[in-house]
Amino acid sequence: MAKYKITYDRANCIGAGACAAMSPNLFKMTGDGKADLLGGKDISGGKFEIEVDENPIIVEVAKACPVEVIKIKNLETGADLV
Repeated sequence: MAKYKITYDRANCIGAGACAAMSPNLFKMTGDGKADLLGGKDISGGKFEIEVDENPIIVEVAKACPVEVIKIKNLETGADLV
């Protein structure tokens, strides 16, 4: 099973909530109207990363973000999926 790296730019999130609705095990809406990437490591400037097992829904979650602040990389192949 491949591993994915999710990179989330929280600083530029507009709080649409699609990520939290589609994947509540990874994203949660907070009091400031933005989502948190649950378990994500702060890598700087409001960006967070986490590695997860392959999960087709996470690609759909990233595509559903209207401001494209969720990026997905396949760590096995090095390919950017979104």
